[in-house]
Amino acid sequence: MEYQYINKIDSPADLKQLKIEELPAVCAELRQFIIEALSKNPGHLASSLGAIELTVALHYVFDTPNDKLVWDVGHQAYAHKILTGRRDRFHTNRQFKGLSPFTNPAESEYDAFIAGHASNSISAALGIDVANEKLKIKNEELTRNVVAIIGDGAMTGGLAFEGLNNTSMDKNNLLIVLNDNHMAIDPLKGGFTQYLVDLTTSATYNKWRWRFYQLAVKLHLMNDEKRKRILRRNNNWKAALSKQKSNIFTGLNIRYFGPTDGHDVEGLVRILSEIKNHRGPKVLHIITKKGKGYAPAENDQTVWHAPGEFNVTTGERRSDELKIQNYELTTPPLWQEVFGETLLELAKKNDKIVGITPAMPSGCSMSIMQKELPDRVYDVGIAEGHAVTFSAGLARAGMLPYCNIYSTFLQRAYDNIVHDVALQNLHVVLCIDRAGIVGNDGATHHGLLDLAYLRPIPNMQICAPRTGEELKAMMQLAERLEGPVAIRYPRGRTPINDEMSAAKPLNDGMMKLGKGVKLRDGEDIAVLTIGAIGNPMGEAIEELKIQNSKFEIAHYDMRWLKPLDDEILHEVGKRFKTIVTAEDGMIAGGLGSAVMEWMSDHGYTPRVIRLGVRDQFVEHGSTKELYHMLKLDKEGLLCELLSLAQAK
Repeated sequence: MEYQYINKIDSPADLKQLKIEELPAVCAELRQFIIEALSKNPGHLASSLGAIELTVALHYVFDTPNDKLVWDVGHQAYAHKILTGRRDRFHTNRQFKGLSPFTNPAESEYDAFIAGHASNSISAALGIDVANEKLKIKNEELTRNVVAIIGDGAMTGGLAFEGLNNTSMDKNNLLIVLNDNHMAIDPLKGGFTQYLVDLTTSATYNKWRWRFYQLAVKLHLMNDEKRKRILRRNNNWKAALSKQKSNIFTGLNIRYFGPTDGHDVEGLVRILSEIKNHRGPKVLHIITKKGKGYAPAENDQTVWHAPGEFNVTTGERRSDELKIQNYELTTPPLWQEVFGETLLELAKKNDKIVGITPAMPSGCSMSIMQKELPDRVYDVGIAEGHAVTFSAGLARAGMLPYCNIYSTFLQRAYDNIVHDVALQNLHVVLCIDRAGIVGNDGATHHGLLDLAYLRPIPNMQICAPRTGEELKAMMQLAERLEGPVAIRYPRGRTPINDEMSAAKPLNDGMMKLGKGVKLRDGEDIAVLTIGAIGNPMGEAIEELKIQNSKFEIAHYDMRWLKPLDDEILHEVGKRFKTIVTAEDGMIAGGLGSAVMEWMSDHGYTPRVIRLGVRDQFVEHGSTKELYHMLKLDKEGLLCELLSLAQAK
């Protein structure tokens, strides 16, 4: 498709050459460009469609990259990428060696801060703005506006409120744009969401206040101290004029504008132009629709948050992107579906079991239980720390919470795990989805740290299934254990052909705390794996047997990182001079480190070769490409085993 406007926009400077009346056409072209691009190269569609007019208005009004735009949850920022010199490379977005899936300062000077996790924009933008104020002492000509764009549910995160509180206390000129679409991925829950829906401001009040402010500045009657006093008084006047209660922003002495139509690009330009030079912190509250301008995305915003490949004309999604709920089909279930079905099964038998998720009921398949037992599932919004401590409170009072959080997001709740759960030895089951390499979302989303950061925590019990059958058995066992239990499992589908689970399905009692299983015996080296990486390792061992039948490898699925299986480790320590450990996480502090420590503590001196992710943040790309790059796929593992066989 030929685009009249955006094909000529290589930077915001080009955008500024247009008349304001031309901006709606620019927005229409951006919307079509994103829809066409993402239909072939999947990404976050609905969020970006909802933020197009805002993006155009911001770049039209502000002097970027001198002025700083700090995006909260970077999947709102596709239009931002296109307008800032990355249009011709946008087809590589989220691909291996292509554009970053989120904003990233290493990629562009227009990206002020990295934005993979939610709720950090206000804090980061405030830091940038305060630093700018300090630097003005040395450079009086330095003038920079800083804008935090927070939305897609990020306002429910605790960090957002910490930043908001600090913004109200420190001298700054931060502008916070609250992009309110009533959604995260699933519909938002909680009192603050309804509060945003109800929030309003009198148009009459805003008009007269703005005129008064301009007159006071012109007559040199306004300084910072007078402005603060007047602001406090005006909060009361505003409530009287609008006949509305005061809101959280004005209560914090942060100037509030809105709500206003976030899809009226010309109106946004006028408002932003008026308020950008206001001194002091301010909030512009805009109302947008997630998926705006594409009917399928508007009608099913959860599915179209990240829909995979689709037909633009019909809205039909590729069949292999759709989740398969029928477990009797040849195609194996997703790991998350095994979790969701098992949780519902357990909850039906035990009325103390409840499900907790931070804004991801569909993503983690807790929606399966939510549909049948809605009063037993709690979606707490984008608030991982709260999710864990809320679970701790439930457990303290006698309930049994299964708290499902993606591995990368669980990092944000570390203190809550330590202080609120483990210290009290509470029976909370942490179900850690998306562990290991997750693919195209990249470094901000890979779940590579959980084994290492959970292992040192006292009372914590940690396991990882190799198959869907093992995941089900671990969830069943976790119900009967005491204290905190962490079960981590990857993204994607469970193994297609697993001889052990197919021949000997696990039943109640076969999964035991701290007990692994020997998958294959051998005499030359011992391979110890934990979790799903045991599957490509098993394939590599099979291939090695074909290429070198004399080299025999013993393969153990440890299942548990904590407690370790002493019986297996004594056997391995006595029999083998060389041990290989493999894990889909950071090798520092994970299974390999645990095995080395155990061997040293018990007087064994084997050579331990640790396979896993070394000291690096892993870039974005498909899961297949990244595991191959890390040499943790079948080919990479086979190469390591072949080198050991040849060295013998």
